[in-house]
Amino acid sequence: MMLAHPASAGHGLNLQYGGNVIVWFSLTWSLEFYQQANKRLHRTGQEKPVIIHHLIAKDTIDESVVKVLADKNARQENLLSALKMRLERVK
Repeated sequence: MMLAHPASAGHGLNLQYGGNVIVWFSLTWSLEFYQQANKRLHRTGQEKPVIIHHLIAKDTIDESVVKVLADKNARQENLLSALKMRLERVK
């Protein structure tokens, strides 16, 4: 078991051999920190499915943070998709 802040553990750690479950007890507003922290487990060499849990109390700010992260992710995916389509047209 490891307790870490995503800003300090989101980069440079290879945790795929140490476990496959991450539990967010407090979310970050940063999509980059969130994704990078999750990717520490979901890497080459991981033999088990990665499970991501969110502990969210009803009527708290964490409900909003989950929605904000989902919106940021959707916008990022749309941007990347549009860039890929544009690059394919240029070729």
